[in-house]
Amino acid sequence: MSIVVVGNGMAGSRFVGELRSRDAAAPVTVFGAETQRPYNRVLLSNVLAGVTRPDHISLVDAAWYASHGVDARLGVEVTRIDCAAKAVHASDGTVTPYETLVLATGSTAFIPPMPGLRDGLPLGALVFRTLDDCHRITELADTARRAVVVGGGLLGIEAARGLMGRGLDVTVLHLAGHLMERQLDPAAGKVLARTLAALGIGTRLQANVAGLRTAGGAVTGVELALPGGGTETIGADLVILSCGVRPEVSLARDAGLAIGRAVIVDDELRSVTDPSVRAIGECSEHRDEVYGLVAPAWEQAGVLAGLLAGTDPAARFTGARQITRLKAAGIELASMGETHFGDDDDDVEIVRFTDSTRGTYKKAVIRDGRLIGAILLGETSTAGTLTRLYDRAAPLPAERLGLLFPGLGAAAEAGSPLRMPDAATVCQCNNVSKGQIRACWQAGARTAADAARETRAGTGCGSCRGTVEGILAWLDEQDPAGAPDSVDVA
Repeated sequence: MSIVVVGNGMAGSRFVGELRSRDAAAPVTVFGAETQRPYNRVLLSNVLAGVTRPDHISLVDAAWYASHGVDARLGVEVTRIDCAAKAVHASDGTVTPYETLVLATGSTAFIPPMPGLRDGLPLGALVFRTLDDCHRITELADTARRAVVVGGGLLGIEAARGLMGRGLDVTVLHLAGHLMERQLDPAAGKVLARTLAALGIGTRLQANVAGLRTAGGAVTGVELALPGGGTETIGADLVILSCGVRPEVSLARDAGLAIGRAVIVDDELRSVTDPSVRAIGECSEHRDEVYGLVAPAWEQAGVLAGLLAGTDPAARFTGARQITRLKAAGIELASMGETHFGDDDDDVEIVRFTDSTRGTYKKAVIRDGRLIGAILLGETSTAGTLTRLYDRAAPLPAERLGLLFPGLGAAAEAGSPLRMPDAATVCQCNNVSKGQIRACWQAGARTAADAARETRAGTGCGSCRGTVEGILAWLDEQDPAGAPDSVDVA
């Protein structure tokens, strides 16, 4: 069965790798609009800050495609899909037939239609979405002095931290009443703003951006509309627009596929319009949900690979829990589930700790003895335990303090390598269990890098690396010779 993949980002490249691990012979062609091989978009802020080299975030070796019989057309954009003829037309003039088409086109940065932006981005104004964007921002940052980031969501915070790491004076402008309002409650947003201030990053909330100021085709500032009328201009020679993203569905729409917010798919990730077309990642809409995080996209890639290779014909994608992780220099954050409940909500139990001076905020939201939401900001050592409890909807221990503080209560004890069951998920991005880490250790892996090569653990957001190292060290202590250790605790 010939398979054509449109999109070679984190979802598309993961699908190709998953498929090849199950089927070494199926003809596969993958189109990638970017010229470089796929990379980990989650780590772009570290590249922007100059703490990680661009080549260190690559997901696939340059020689991988040829050695695995994959026809990779990097830097070639698909311009049209002909569903009737089952073929894709590309910018290089080629027409490639398919039996199954996999759309993994991701999303694009949203640029609001406002003065200064209607005729395109002026010099000094950029979005922060791709490695090319990162390179352009880095070049401009070398001569810029003052930067403004429009948007205080996840990407905006990452961009601000990266620019501050390059020595710029940075201000974040955010329309909502607190930062990262989709993941954080107001109290956590306030602590995050204070953390940013301690790092040297300013924040303006309820900032209604009216447009960009330009001179000679270059940006000179951002204009704000004031509540009482009038405007205020914040000077800047570099502006990063982080105003959200939109699923990239133009090809699918032009091809006549059913579109909601993205390509509508069923549990087998098939377009509800055309069963020969599948969609994964940010360009797919499943049960009215569009996932904007890496872990669900990689889970979809595995499900689809099992279906198309025939190794798991019963595989279905039934939805995924969304867990947001932010790990930049000076900022650590984990957020999951329903975080906006407060003390006035009668049907939930709230466990909370705040130390805004030290940038720490912890909150667990509990309903019927199950964790339905959590925020860890500043100190995230119990993130693994909370993630497992949330993901499994497992009963919680009576002692709630262990949910927020390591070393207290049964919940913290369950998070240690000794008490952690083999089925416990260590790497949420790649769905790697403790048992898989144990297996690769028994096969000779002794470092986190070894485990990453075997299981991909730690190659997503990177937040599980410490846990992986801890498990490996514990296994070494239990039996340096590599023999199976004590019976697993379920």
